[in-house]
Amino acid sequence: MSLEVIDRHSDALFEFLWCPVCGHEVFSHIPFEGVFCKNCNTQVVLRESQETRGYEEAILACFDTDTTWNLHVDEKLRRDLPDGSARAKIFGTRDGYEVDWWSPKPGEEWEPVERGEFDDVEEPDSVSHLA
Repeated sequence: MSLEVIDRHSDALFEFLWCPVCGHEVFSHIPFEGVFCKNCNTQVVLRESQETRGYEEAILACFDTDTTWNLHVDEKLRRDLPDGSARAKIFGTRDGYEVDWWSPKPGEEWEPVERGEFDDVEEPDSVSHLA
């Protein structure tokens, strides 16, 4: 018996992707469990989009905070998603990606954390990374 591994998404997509909860760019893959932000443990599920508009890849990145730790401890370093989840449609090729839209749409009620937004903010020693 053999197992064939199919890489459905390129490494370049994961280099582009960032967490809208904490702004970090490093993700961990746990086999049979999923892909999670290495900093805050927000889960991301990638799905292929039905519509590509001529791009090589069209991906729906679905973020879920059910597994996220410490949203309640320090809101200065993390921003919760509305109703615990959000989706981004990402278009691109291996040479570059762009976010087409967010759902729910960012506005007065919610804004995703930008890539590296909290990089210059020190987390207090009293904030544990384990819930």
